[in-house]
Amino acid sequence: MSFKKKIFKYPFTQKFLAYLGYLYIRFVGLTSKIKIQNDNFSHKMWDDKKPFILAFWHSQLMMIGYVWKSKSTLNMLASNHSDGRFGAYIAGHFNLKNISIRSSNKSPSLRQIFKILNDNHYLGITPDGPRGPNQKVSEGIIKISMNAQVPIIPVGFASNKNFKLKSWDSFMITYPFSKCSFVWGNPINIPSSIKDNEVEKYKVFLEEQINNCITLAQLELDG
Repeated sequence: MSFKKKIFKYPFTQKFLAYLGYLYIRFVGLTSKIKIQNDNFSHKMWDDKKPFILAFWHSQLMMIGYVWKSKSTLNMLASNHSDGRFGAYIAGHFNLKNISIRSSNKSPSLRQIFKILNDNHYLGITPDGPRGPNQKVSEGIIKISMNAQVPIIPVGFASNKNFKLKSWDSFMITYPFSKCSFVWGNPINIPSSIKDNEVEKYKVFLEEQINNCITLAQLELDG
């Protein structure tokens, strides 16, 4: 393990860097023009205090706090390794909360996930995270929605000034003084009666819907 990676694992280092990251994200938000489209359904769910699962690609995590207009906390599913903890420190400065997945025994985390939804709270999932493949939906989000019987709402983001890291997800860093666009998709309801061989169909459909939201967000910037 390299020296940089060892240093990054220390909580103090992570908290310090996370605070710098938070300040940068806040600066981007304050100096940029952010437009949000098709958010009527999410506002209705917030007003009615009904739960849903927010779905977006891992590469678009940086600015996701700006699409969340509810006073209720968005509980973000995250890994339990150092990257996940770093994300939790940043999320803590916004109205977001990371829920860790244990790699050795996932049952307690799954119970916690279903309790969040049963208590009419909100869950955020990057269905291609935490390690990819990039922009490919895993079956977890489909099965959570199916068993909890809550809708999945996709969202896509685009900005006109950004660069992408050389990471597995091509993580997007938006520059200050940008034009930014979020587009909410229509809710996706997963029937409780679907069979295992039908899960793949919903995975592909969700993938298409997230990408469609991103395309519409980019068209808004280009228009």
